[in-house]
Amino acid sequence: MTVLHGMTWEHPRGYDCQVAAAQEYARRTGVEVRWEYRSLQAFADAPLGELAERFDLLVIDHPHVPLAATEGALAPLDGAGYDDQLAALAADAVGSSHASYRFQGHQYGLATDAAAQVAAYRPDRLPAPPTTWEEVLDLAAEGRVLWPAKPIDAYSTLCTLAANRGTPVNAEPGSFLPEEAALVVLDLMHRLCDRIPSWCLTANPIEVAEALAGDTAEPWAYAPLMYGYTNYSRVGFRPHRLRYVDMPSGPRGVAGSQLGGAGVAVSARSRELDAARAYALWVASPEVQAGTYYDAGGQPGYASSWDDDRLNEDSWDFFRGTRATLEGAWVRPRTAGYMEFQDTVSPWVTEALAGKLTDAELIRRAGDLAERLLVPEGASL
Repeated sequence: MTVLHGMTWEHPRGYDCQVAAAQEYARRTGVEVRWEYRSLQAFADAPLGELAERFDLLVIDHPHVPLAATEGALAPLDGAGYDDQLAALAADAVGSSHASYRFQGHQYGLATDAAAQVAAYRPDRLPAPPTTWEEVLDLAAEGRVLWPAKPIDAYSTLCTLAANRGTPVNAEPGSFLPEEAALVVLDLMHRLCDRIPSWCLTANPIEVAEALAGDTAEPWAYAPLMYGYTNYSRVGFRPHRLRYVDMPSGPRGVAGSQLGGAGVAVSARSRELDAARAYALWVASPEVQAGTYYDAGGQPGYASSWDDDRLNEDSWDFFRGTRATLEGAWVRPRTAGYMEFQDTVSPWVTEALAGKLTDAELIRRAGDLAERLLVPEGASL
């Protein structure tokens, strides 16, 4: 029997769906896939080189692709007999999700999970969500807004707001943000931060979703920017359901949200490359995505599932309600040094929100680091 080993992340959206899919795959093919998981923080931060030595399949965050591909940790999925299936998946993409796993002409992952920063609210506490940032701030002044602002999420919000203004991070190679644009974005973030509970500065999207969906006497009813989790929009997952909608409108409408999600990739070190590729293509297929994968808590990554009536009815229109944000999402810089940049700058953003670092110093430090890390290989400033 062929046995593959996979690593994913700790949440029903990341783990339960892969386990269920693997069980179905074993029944159909006799190939066993044994999944393990790591924390959400490790999923975002951990380098892939070591994991690629131990696992055949990796569920990854797409910004890892440039460095992992450059280091030879991931196996390309193209050129191995699956190009027709890859072309079909590319045509079925939600926004840039599928393309975000492509690097230097090769496809290194499949967008089995699509997400971006969107908004969520409790309809039993809020008849309709805010649609502009001024409305968000007004609601936050009433103590009704939560926002995940731990380092990686605060940084993600900064990137989203900058891209929504038409001034995305690294618009020019080796650059962070123009000072004026950065100050405008940070001003909005400070105003929001002043109106939310202090614990939000250490919270991630799961923790905020848990707080919103739980049985609490607090009046919390809305979050303006956090990665969507369809689990919380389903009946019975938590005491209360959340309804997910597009992000608040800014200068470019709902465009510019930082693209997240997760994709399944194959380790270049695998001794079962063809078997691993076959499973990756199977779990990304429309039949599995809209069936076993979703039913076990997964959040599909391709448009055929996002358009599916059954899935939308089951998830309170999670997919249709956030589709415009996904289609206009912003893809992070595609350089091998990007993950080091993100990991270094993220804590500075939260420190600035907490008053431990000035905005000017944050902008200066990030600009200096961008000159070193956000330049494509072979380019010069």
